[in-house]
Amino acid sequence: MTKKILVVDDQPGIRMLIQEVFMEEGYDVTTAETGKEALDKLYRESFDLLILDYKLPVVDGLEVLNQLEHNQIYIPAIVMSGLAEDARKDLQQFSLIKEVFAKPFNIQELNSFVKRILN
Repeated sequence: MTKKILVVDDQPGIRMLIQEVFMEEGYDVTTAETGKEALDKLYRESFDLLILDYKLPVVDGLEVLNQLEHNQIYIPAIVMSGLAEDARKDLQQFSLIKEVFAKPFNIQELNSFVKRILN
C-alpha cells in the first residue's frame, strides 16, 4: 500500500520541491500551506508521515503538534525550521518528532531519512 505524507509549509517553493521529490519516490503526497489547513486534513484522513514547518502563520507547527497529541493522533513527524536549535528545545516533549531539519536542508538527506522511517 502506498505510504501517505502530509507536507506543511507556508513557502510554495519548499512545498512543491518536497512534494515532487516524494511523489517521484512513489509516495502519495498531500500539501498544506497553514497549520489550520494541516489539522483539517489530519482530522479527515490518516497519513504515515508529517513533514511540518515549525514557523507557520496563524497556527504554528508547535500548536499543530499540541493538537495532534491532545486528540491522540500519533503520526511520525519531521519538523523543518530556520531556527533548528530553538525548535529542538521547544519540541523535546513530543514523542511524535523523529527529527528536526535545519532550513535550508539537503533534500537528499531528507529523502534518506523519510525512507528509513517509512520502510
